[in-house]
Amino acid sequence: MSEQKQKRGLVLVHTGDGRGKSTSAFGVILRMLGREKPVALVQFLKHKTGQWGEVRALRRLGIEPIKTGDGFTWTSKDLDETMLLALHGWDIAQAVITSDEYELVVLDEFTYLLDFGWLDVDEVIDWLRANKPPRQNLLITGRNAPAALIDYADTVTEMVKVKHAFDAGIKARAGIEF
Repeated sequence: MSEQKQKRGLVLVHTGDGRGKSTSAFGVILRMLGREKPVALVQFLKHKTGQWGEVRALRRLGIEPIKTGDGFTWTSKDLDETMLLALHGWDIAQAVITSDEYELVVLDEFTYLLDFGWLDVDEVIDWLRANKPPRQNLLITGRNAPAALIDYADTVTEMVKVKHAFDAGIKARAGIEF
């Protein structure tokens, strides 16, 4: 294998209907921080004031998540505003990616923008091919990753729900789910 191919940044996708897509991405962030590599996290749809456990922990580790939403789409009071905030998040993500300051950029819940048709997957992939720094790793999370994104990625992990406490009426718990 050529040295250039070994040093090329990877594109990873965590998708599926199971839990753990973002949590797995946070594990990769921890690995990178353990190697003293610079990391950026852009969280789409998450409310800018959210103080989930992972946000608190990442701040302690020196990572300030960039949250670009107004909450989950299913609770949105104005879906047009939610879409505009998410699209603004893509503008922010593009600036983060092209800054070439980070060895890992995580686009958390980014697949929703593609799945909802707010962004065209082929245009996003073309932009990434033209602008992502060659050595930068990119990790994208979210349900319903489009086939074109799966084809573009180097590594794709699908989380499959086998069983979930929520289905039995058990509410999400701090420290476990958020």
